[in-house]
Amino acid sequence: MALPRWLARFNVAFTNRLMLPVAGVLPWFGIVEHVGRRSGHRYRTPVNVFRRGDRYLFALTYGPESEWVHNVVAAGGCALVSRGRRTELVEPRRYRDPSRRDMPWIVRIGLGMLSVSEFLELRRASAES
Repeated sequence: MALPRWLARFNVAFTNRLMLPVAGVLPWFGIVEHVGRRSGHRYRTPVNVFRRGDRYLFALTYGPESEWVHNVVAAGGCALVSRGRRTELVEPRRYRDPSRRDMPWIVRIGLGMLSVSEFLELRRASAES
């Protein structure tokens, strides 16, 4: 069970605007830059992100139905601004993991308390792509 959709709508309307100036530089945060699959508009969404080698993992705290998730999956990737760097990400893969094994232990505890078990994984695009 993810956080309620009304909270996601509140965050889109208010909290995200406050987070955008800092999310691109804080540890475990980032800004996903994606294009609306229907509108064609460019969006910047602050998220929690966890790097594992060339893999970037996103806990889907509002569930897999979030618009940014649909946009990234439909486009086959996105850009991520994290710790002041912009990285192109490709090969989105949604998956379910009730053990939350890929998350740092402290995050795993919090996600467990929220019953979050849905994730999105992307890989860093190679220099040749």
